Amino acid sequence: MEFMKNGLLIDEYLNYLVVEKGVARNTLESYGRDLAAYGVFIEERGFSDLRKATSDHIVSFLGEQRMRGLSPSSVNRMLASLKGFYRYLVGERKVDVNPAVNIKVAKMWMRLPGILSREEMNRLISAPGSGSPAAVRDTAILELLYASGIRVSELISLRINDINWQGGYLVARGKGRKERIVPVGRTALRSLSAYVDDVRPLLLKASTTPTLFLNRSGTGFTRQGLWKTVRKHARKTGLTKKVHPHTFRHSFATHLLEGGADLRSVQVMLGHADIATTEIYTHVTRERLKDVHKKYHPRG
Repeated sequence: MEFMKNGLLIDEYLNYLVVEKGVARNTLESYGRDLAAYGVFIEERGFSDLRKATSDHIVSFLGEQRMRGLSPSSVNRMLASLKGFYRYLVGERKVDVNPAVNIKVAKMWMRLPGILSREEMNRLISAPGSGSPAAVRDTAILELLYASGIRVSELISLRINDINWQGGYLVARGKGRKERIVPVGRTALRSLSAYVDDVRPLLLKASTTPTLFLNRSGTGFTRQGLWKTVRKHARKTGLTKKVHPHTFRHSFATHLLEGGADLRSVQVMLGHADIATTEIYTHVTRERLKDVHKKYHPRG
């Protein structure tokens, strides 16, 4: 089967909708946004070809969109976009089966996010070590993701002046460029300080970018580049769970609630517009409590 980049596949489908189906401009733009977001999600998980995605990938993608605050109707529209896209690929004989055909969105809305235990998180954060500039930087990235619960897009867009060292917080820019204040713990600030003082000047070279986290080329991370960094260190730990940057956000929220934090405070720190989105983490904590009871109670 001839290789075709994801963007080319999507453009071909959108062109088909215009020429063959005559869809309205607004509908076409919605489909384009949905498929572009899906393409980014798939590529962040190591797939360069949308034709290799499975139904599990689609469910995970839709579940993540719900977690990020999309309404059920918006998620339902995204599913319709994906079903139509893969139906087209089947018709063009670019895939053998439609991985979206049997997915029922209602079953997906309350899909529990993947999280790490505290011990697993400690192992992951320790994975980079401290033997090289890249290790110091990566430790700061992992510490900050877990300490703040910010999104990947928010982390890679952080500027050095977004960190308030005296106050112990950062300014995150979420959806619609909305700003929010997020506390950062002492441990993460220490790791961040070591990176800023000793490593960032080495990576900066001749550049004057305000971007906080820099790659070896002296430029900011891409979403995919950050995902690869997280995956590399997750592999070092030997964790069998699937780990991606959003795992830190899920674990951050779950561990706060398990420790007694109130739901409203967690909602504010995560930047959720609707507290119903944050409530899924209460389901996570209940499931974890049941697992603990089953494992350790003599009659569990």
